[in-house]
Amino acid sequence: MTNLNAMNDVSEYSSIPLAQTIVSFCQEKHIRHIVISPGSRNAPLTKGFTSNSFFTTYSVVDERSAGFFALGIAQQIQHPVALVCTSGSALLNYYPAVAEAFYSDIPLVVLSADRLPHQIDIGDGQTIRQAEVFEPHLEDAAYLKPDVSHATTILSKHPKQRLFPPDSTNEEIAQIQLEIQRDNEIAINRVLNTAINSKGPVHLNAPFEEPLYETTNKALKISNCSSPVSTDIKTDLEDFQQFWNTSEKKLVLVGVLPPNSIQDEIIKNFIDDPSVVIMTEKTSNVKTSSGITSIDTFIAPIEKEKELLATFQPDILVTFGGMIVSKKIKAFLRNYPAKKHYHIDPKKAYDTFYYLTSHLKISINDAFGFTLKEHFTPVESNFKQRLQNQYISNVRKGIEYLNKIPFSDLKVFDRIARAIPKGVYLHLGNSSTIRYAQLVDLPPLKGIFCNRGTSGIDGSTSTAIGAAWLKDDMTVFISGDLSFYYDSNALWNNYLKPNLRIIIINNQGGGIFRILPGEKDTPAYDRYFETVQKRSAKYICKDHGLSYTYVSSDFGLKIALKSFFKSSSRPKVLEIGTPRTKNDQILLNYFKAMQQL
Repeated sequence: MTNLNAMNDVSEYSSIPLAQTIVSFCQEKHIRHIVISPGSRNAPLTKGFTSNSFFTTYSVVDERSAGFFALGIAQQIQHPVALVCTSGSALLNYYPAVAEAFYSDIPLVVLSADRLPHQIDIGDGQTIRQAEVFEPHLEDAAYLKPDVSHATTILSKHPKQRLFPPDSTNEEIAQIQLEIQRDNEIAINRVLNTAINSKGPVHLNAPFEEPLYETTNKALKISNCSSPVSTDIKTDLEDFQQFWNTSEKKLVLVGVLPPNSIQDEIIKNFIDDPSVVIMTEKTSNVKTSSGITSIDTFIAPIEKEKELLATFQPDILVTFGGMIVSKKIKAFLRNYPAKKHYHIDPKKAYDTFYYLTSHLKISINDAFGFTLKEHFTPVESNFKQRLQNQYISNVRKGIEYLNKIPFSDLKVFDRIARAIPKGVYLHLGNSSTIRYAQLVDLPPLKGIFCNRGTSGIDGSTSTAIGAAWLKDDMTVFISGDLSFYYDSNALWNNYLKPNLRIIIINNQGGGIFRILPGEKDTPAYDRYFETVQKRSAKYICKDHGLSYTYVSSDFGLKIALKSFFKSSSRPKVLEIGTPRTKNDQILLNYFKAMQQL
């Protein structure tokens, strides 16, 4: 039996046992960050969290933005962050963030207030069927039972309630409440432990009866609280080790990872081994001295040279980390499959290339630490040298091209990459932003992040702002125009730090669609695909008190970047207007330039 609230000098608590129980369990699991959207039905939870100094609470009005704001915090701390909302459609606005958390393995706890079961589908306002709304994209969920010791008189008079017989005695109701309390505690404990262990989203739906705002000075004692227990999974590495040691052409492909996920010694072994080629994307947070750090720069210029590509076909493919951005590496590895593909991850594996041999449920460091130290057999190979020679040649020609091109999206990313300070945190928007970022060479940074779980544009700004709130160092967020405007409510909160920098690449629409195949520059295309727009972020920034600068030339950009990253008393936004109808051809010519002898 514990009385956690008493440790934090809390003088009043919600009089609803379920609300108190949820708050106490969150404290027990060290879930400190609570993002609350306003409402009435969630008042018991709001009161409980805001009255307890253990918790850091945030108020974000827009639930969709709140979901991604919480995602940004959880992304950084790698521990659950809770979301609290009222009943009805408010809950549905969390879904984009829930889906992103599910596919990015980020722990979120959705705490939704609800009406009681007998109040659903009878015509009352702010009521929907809240159970199972997120089910395909959750690690676990519990639809908690309403208390009968609270508002007992109101419940006994309701003709549709089935929680207890109307003629129940006080003793019978007390016994029912004990059973409800036990069941709720077991469910809450299980779900929160799952969020911690499985690193993903969970949902606790809590039905509350009015009155909602009543408090008590008596703290509820809880039982049935146990610590999360990790399950050790035994993984047989023998087949992997044997094939690794006998393969002359090893390809290591790294997807999304938090910073510092892989031990330096393991990366060094990859670099020193002539049979190993390591390919990384910016979101892998792995940068090597002799790896392929721009996959499209390597593949795009030679993607039609089938005989050459066949010589680069690996014997073994080893992948780890999350989603891969490059479509070209997916196409290459599907058309030129390795003999075996191993994915290393304690949780899950996707058969991205259609021939997954084995999912090794072990950490990267354990798998390679053991393999390279105890079971390593070097082989003679020129695999690394051949791929590296091709890559270096492509990069050199790309640099020559970059130095000649006019002002464009590609030129802008090159300028930003040269100007961005070392040691900042970088967040990237989706679509063309993340793809352009793969092509440029960035300085050493503390972390690079992007919502690549579902790859949506809907919450990139909110995620970056949530992450930035925890950081003393500068956070730089680069976004396309549509992504920024789509999530402009991200600025509608009190958590914008002065060290936040937002760069908007405004190419007047969905620039990525101009890169993709299809008819361009027709009224239907402009309206429904590229969605051409002529908006400016100037007045959005003015409304939210952000410093704002607009440039639309290479000279203007160079001048603006000289001061943009300097310290300031408020966040800064730099909006860069680029030529909408020229960007796509300049990018395509970038890869063509690498084909020249």
